[in-house]
Amino acid sequence: MRITKRTNIAVRLLMYCAAHPGKLVTKNQIATCCNISENHLAQVINQLSQLGYLHTQRGRNGGLSLAKAPGDIRIGDVFRSVEANIPIAECFADADNTCPFTNACRLREALTKAAAAFFAELDDVTLDGLVCGNEALIAMLNPSQCNQDRLSA
Repeated sequence: MRITKRTNIAVRLLMYCAAHPGKLVTKNQIATCCNISENHLAQVINQLSQLGYLHTQRGRNGGLSLAKAPGDIRIGDVFRSVEANIPIAECFADADNTCPFTNACRLREALTKAAAAFFAELDDVTLDGLVCGNEALIAMLNPSQCNQDRLSA
């Protein structure tokens, strides 16, 4: 199973916010540190905000923060929410399915089970589990370290 760019950005964004508890972080800080285009990031921020994962504050002193405790954010739920409209294979897409074997294909059933197992595994992972105690990650997500890395590149 391949993770879309949007889901990858969503998880990086949530990890960055979790690594800065109690602080408003900016889109620019996240984009710089996590190597993400600000345009792509803005779309994901909007989606995660609408889904209730992020709190956004506009204005000069604005930014974003987690809307839930990191321990309450299950990565399986994030993946399901962000990947919701993306079929795992052509035969799962109602409108674009041109496969003539859909009604007799046993691979479709196997893929359904594999996807369920994939998400079940991610349901056991929380955002807190990804960030808490992960000193190497916290160091990487430190804004001064991000800026230092960009200057030396």
